[in-house]
Amino acid sequence: MRDYPSNKRMMLFSGSSNPELAGRIAKNLGIKLGKMRRTKFKNGEIYVRFDESVRGADVFIVQTCSNPVNDNIMELLIMIDALKRASARMINAVIPHYGYARQDKKSEGREPITAKLFADILSVAGMDRMIVADLHSAPIQGFFDVPVDHITAIPIIANYFKKKKIENGVVISPDVGGVRRASIFARQLHFPLAILDKRRPAPNMAKIDHIVGEVEGKEAIIFDDMIDTGGTIIEAVDTLLKFKVTKVYIGATHAIFSGDAIKILEESAADEIVVADTLQINGKYNPGKIKVVSIAALLAKTIKKVYHCKSVSELFKGEDLV
Repeated sequence: MRDYPSNKRMMLFSGSSNPELAGRIAKNLGIKLGKMRRTKFKNGEIYVRFDESVRGADVFIVQTCSNPVNDNIMELLIMIDALKRASARMINAVIPHYGYARQDKKSEGREPITAKLFADILSVAGMDRMIVADLHSAPIQGFFDVPVDHITAIPIIANYFKKKKIENGVVISPDVGGVRRASIFARQLHFPLAILDKRRPAPNMAKIDHIVGEVEGKEAIIFDDMIDTGGTIIEAVDTLLKFKVTKVYIGATHAIFSGDAIKILEESAADEIVVADTLQINGKYNPGKIKVVSIAALLAKTIKKVYHCKSVSELFKGEDLV
């Protein structure tokens, strides 16, 4: 944080990755998005300029890591640099979906830990604080030397399923690594938990060997942090149906939806796919099959807590959700 005089002024700006979410956040905050311009040179280089003074302000930038990921990350870094050079007092990056989160450790020799690299770049650029939703792994918070507010869309998605009044339900973790996340979701719904034993022979490929837990005759909800190509989670749907579940729903925070994911999901045997709006879905989709719930109100409340120096954990009533 730069020690400039401040009259405690909040400003909110949107990057180009998810302006609709940024607009909803601004509406919940009761403020207008700040004015800025962005363009690209012929060679693809990004140019950003803020069209109003940010001197001494506590600035919040909403920029998620959607496709094109690298362009959106570079735009975020340029925005942070511009704010730093324009004497903003506090630069808060609101990154609903954190990029490169799956590269959070070395599984083999000579691999990068790109989640840590991204954290370092954000700090060097001048970010003072980050607000993020449902990191792929919670320990990524430790990659930062600045405060990180890690919020979760779990209660929002769980509330959607509560309204369906499922009586004989079971929550499914799609792999061992997602057990903690799925167990928190199961606790919200008061459902038992089952686990798919999934192995990955290669990136974006999975093989499911067996299920730990009772699923026969139940309505299953597969819960994960993200859906990318859709292939892995649809294999999980097909596996559960072989084990005689009556219905299969899918819940996830981040709808990455790469390639033909929308088509794959819509043509699948899943009854419904419920995702948050951390990413803007690119392409037409059937709203009867794919449901989008908003975390704008939660992000707005988090921004207010940060701005007024209050506890963010109060939003979750002290429960350790992340």
